[in-house]
Amino acid sequence: MKIYTKTGDDGTTGLFGGQRVTKDSLRVECYGTVDELNSTLGIANSEVKNSDLNLLLTEIQNKLFTVGAQLATPFDKKEINTVKLVDEDIVYLENNIDKFEEKLEPLKQFILPGGTKGASFLHFARSVCRRAERLVTLLSKNEKISNLNLIYLNRLSDLLFVLARYENSINNVPDVTWQK
Repeated sequence: MKIYTKTGDDGTTGLFGGQRVTKDSLRVECYGTVDELNSTLGIANSEVKNSDLNLLLTEIQNKLFTVGAQLATPFDKKEINTVKLVDEDIVYLENNIDKFEEKLEPLKQFILPGGTKGASFLHFARSVCRRAERLVTLLSKNEKISNLNLIYLNRLSDLLFVLARYENSINNVPDVTWQK
């Protein structure tokens, strides 16, 4: 199978279901940003040397493919058999936030993104996740989408913040506090 199809040479791309949209459409921007988030997590995962975190990040990367697929599928194409997020996916993120946060000192002030390379990339992924969340919020004002995509991205950004702090903690690197 060839990687190029030439169907996008006119600046359009196909959604699941066959509809063609311009490559700069908000929907494409949304799932493109989720793809960017996934790539950023791949970099973070290559820098993190903790097997529990590696497994969790890989699971999240797989789930982000689900988010991307849902965003690439118009809501009215319910007959298309794409994997969908479920409530348990949100609970999974929340459980991991709680699990890793209880291993950390409570936050008393704002921290700057940084620390170890792995933590820095987790912070970077968090900021990309927030951008994806903003774009999906905008899309939800214009088109019907599953609300679970938005909730998932919101929880994921919280989890990535906690994981960045945890990565610093297990490597004995203090978080850098914001100096007013």
